[in-house]
Amino acid sequence: MIRYGLIGAGMMGQEHIRNIALLPEAEVAALADPDAAMRAASLELQGGTARAFSDWREMVSADLCDVYLIASPNDAHYEALLELLPGNKPILCEKPICTTVAHAREVAALAATRAAPLWIAMEYRYMPPIARLIEEVRHNTAGRPVMMAIREHRFPFLEKVGDWNRFSERTGGTLVEKCCHFWDLMRHVLQSDPVRVLASGAMDVNHLEERYGNRAPDIIDNAFVIVDFASGARGMLDLCMFAEGSYWQEEVSVTGPKARIEARVPGPARFSRDGRERTAEIAIADRAERTETAEEVPVDETVLRAGDHHGATFFQHQRFLELVRSGTGRPEVTAEDGLWSVIVGAAAEEAARTGRAVELDRPA
Repeated sequence: MIRYGLIGAGMMGQEHIRNIALLPEAEVAALADPDAAMRAASLELQGGTARAFSDWREMVSADLCDVYLIASPNDAHYEALLELLPGNKPILCEKPICTTVAHAREVAALAATRAAPLWIAMEYRYMPPIARLIEEVRHNTAGRPVMMAIREHRFPFLEKVGDWNRFSERTGGTLVEKCCHFWDLMRHVLQSDPVRVLASGAMDVNHLEERYGNRAPDIIDNAFVIVDFASGARGMLDLCMFAEGSYWQEEVSVTGPKARIEARVPGPARFSRDGRERTAEIAIADRAERTETAEEVPVDETVLRAGDHHGATFFQHQRFLELVRSGTGRPEVTAEDGLWSVIVGAAAEEAARTGRAVELDRPA
């Protein structure tokens, strides 16, 4: 039995609890959260057998766990990682790895010195339709990737404890907090490092009337971002955080000289009009044949119901658990991957707020 210690038992922590429960010979043995209501809700969801702590350091000191899973607010990742990395237990850390490039660089450098893996939870790689798109790209279906476009039109950020996700200083900004998945996907699919970021974005619709004490939210709710890559490929993100009616929450396409491949991912069932799960699609437009073929990409409904990421959290946990059990090997999503996603996200935030393109340097 692989025993997980959960640091942060809020909304995403609870998604992890539901997915770990689907894995044989894995369990949440302990969980920690300073919010009593979140602790109680997560403990009930887990089944009541885990030990609950208000301070994650007490949980770590109790030494009840084989691996740690960090699902606390973004700005808490840095401190937790600095304390956990000198140990020799595997860590799965929610995205983003940190909220600033400086902190992410420090963590990545420290992670490179340890034997046990640090895996950054970029679960979008593991959404079945996107995993299928990646497979088609690797099989040269499109030929050399020239353009990659990601369109996410979705619901606004949800309410969270302490309203921490309303402020860029705690999230890193929307283009770090939400979009680090997409920068990671672009770099992973294109197999090239980004070199330049251009962006236009603002907070135009959501949270305009909200006030927390005397503070107003400052998070971008829509943006267009273009990323140039060293290979010559280009990536584009079209983000809208006030599009609850969209049938497809994410549409990811890769186009090369031979074909265009597109993965279409519906939003979570709880945000659909009828509350029902919907099936994703993969479509391939063949340039030579001038035809498009589309097929459904089914996912087991038990897995779909376990979270809001179209099964990705479960499949990511399967892969992470395989790594933990093997005792050897490299994480599929490394601290360097996590660092790159913060570098691009922070550059996109800067570009959107200043109106200037941002040139990128390789991580030191």
